Amino acid sequence: MVSNLLDLSDNPATRATIVKDCQAVVESELGKKSGVSAAAVKLAYKAITSFAPGYYTETVDIMVPSMLEQLQPFWTDFQAAGGGSFGDYLAKRQDEVGPALLKVTDDMAGASEKAVVVKTYGSVRGGAQKHIEASLPAVGALVEKYAA
Repeated sequence: MVSNLLDLSDNPATRATIVKDCQAVVESELGKKSGVSAAAVKLAYKAITSFAPGYYTETVDIMVPSMLEQLQPFWTDFQAAGGGSFGDYLAKRQDEVGPALLKVTDDMAGASEKAVVVKTYGSVRGGAQKHIEASLPAVGALVEKYAA
């Protein structure tokens, strides 16, 4: 089992597969959403994926190491505790994990020079914590898939 999650992003082929799996998690989570807030998130997703060919994939690729870095302390603690699934572990600590992962997207939005990206992110940022929390079991499963 991998102890340092950042090692997962070192191999370009593995990283490309992780990126595809991350995109699949996002699409799966979006498919589960309904209601007004879901419509806003789906619209934002459509805007970003339509903005420029390849932009979304490139952005996810850039985010992977930072996300793994934010998950590292939780992974270390999970390994020390033993047992269970990492997704369940993350879900139980959603009040800590959510802000840690949102730091990555907040930093990226803050550094972006693309006005449409900043505006789109700002339109969904208020509800982002609950969407992150809902995805934690899938995020944990994805990490375990590659770290095992």
